[in-house]
Order: sequence, then structure tokens, then C-alpha cells
Amino acid sequence: MTEAAPAVIEGKEADHHPYFKPKDAATLILIDRSGAKPKVLVGKRHDNVVFMPGTYVFPGGRVDKSDNRIPVAAPITRELEANLLKGSPKIAPSRARALAVAAIREACEETGLCLGRKSDKPTKLEGAWKPFSEAGLLPDPSSLFLIARAITPPGRVRRFDTRFFTADASAIAHRVDGVIHADAELVELVWVEIGSEPLAKAHAMTKNVLAELDRRLATGPLRHDAPVPFFHFYGGKMQKDVLGA
Repeated sequence: MTEAAPAVIEGKEADHHPYFKPKDAATLILIDRSGAKPKVLVGKRHDNVVFMPGTYVFPGGRVDKSDNRIPVAAPITRELEANLLKGSPKIAPSRARALAVAAIREACEETGLCLGRKSDKPTKLEGAWKPFSEAGLLPDPSSLFLIARAITPPGRVRRFDTRFFTADASAIAHRVDGVIHADAELVELVWVEIGSEPLAKAHAMTKNVLAELDRRLATGPLRHDAPVPFFHFYGGKMQKDVLGA
């Protein structure tokens, strides 16, 4: 699940702390292109949570140790791996795989929607991966695309180096009942057009990533060779670079 929200002081995120190294995280944006206009899946956060209550967000969270060890139905594509290896600090191919797998795990944990493929050899998976095992699936990161990378500004209580992935809704192979309910972290799931009302109060970085996704979708099918923006902060201001440029 998504890591606990940052500490809050008088209703604002604490921002007077020494440097914290960002932790690797992954977010998955699912796209439904069956209609005239593409729609993305967002979940509404519980009104009682401290961080962004009642806001529509995408599923995501930090990488777990298990994400590099879980067997998969198919490897990530060489093109996706190449994009994930771009930029600094440098990561190993195993970390690139773990990032993509983490996006799938978080989506299944938070929304009940699992991206996988039938396995010829039954594999017993535990913990967050148990729904895949019960459905006779293995997670399948082969359909993921990298849309953007963003690092939380310095000075935050918790910082994340987040890779934003996307996948088509047709990759959903299993649905877990009961994940979304009134007392869950996400109380509602909706498919919405980019720029629609539910996204009007989204986090600024979420809007940046959505704008990039909107541009990519406007050009046709997603491609791995499209420029991938990298949002980070320098001198107190957000910078936008291109990974590998």
C-alpha cells in the first residue's frame, strides 16, 4: 500500500527538515481507450486521511523488497528498461524491473485491479501477491510504458523518486472484490477524462504528468521512444528535463 502520509504541522506538510534521500516509488495510470475519448482510472482518498483528503489520486507507493523477487509472466520490454535506466542516480536493471512490478502490486492492492497473465505452472504467492496466485496469474509488466519521473522537493519529511507508468485497461486480468469501501484508503474508483472535474483539485505534479500523458495520447499509440520528462527541484524551483537528454 501507499506509504503513510507526511507529517503535518498546523495543516501543512512539515518542510523544515534535514535532507532525506528519496525512496524509489511507482505509480500506475490505467487508460481506457474503448470510447471516443481516453479515460484514466482514479481513486478518491478517504475524507479522514491527513494527506490530500477527498482528493482523486492514482494508485502508487514505494518499492518493496519482494518486488524484485516475484516471478513474472513476461519481462519488461528492453525499451522500457532503457528508459528506466536513464538519468541519475544510476540504477541496475533489477531495480528497473522492481519499479515496474511495484506499480502493478500497488494498483492491485489499492484498487483490486491486477495486471497479469495466466501461468502454465501454478506458483504460490503470498502477501500482496496472493490475489494473483489465487487467480492462476503471474504479474505481467510487459505492457507498461514510462510517462514521467518526479522527485519530491528537498526538505520534506518523506521524499520519493517516483516513476509514473501507464498501461491499457485491457491488461487488467483479475478483479479483487471488497478492496474499495467506505473505510478503505480509496473509497471510490472512477474512470474520467483527462481535465475533467474530479481531477481539478489533483496535486500539481499529478496534473503535470497528466498533461504529458494527454500530449502522448494525442499523437496516437504510446511509444517507448517518446521523450520522458523528469520533474525535480533546484534552487527552490521545479525544473523539467528530459531523461537521457
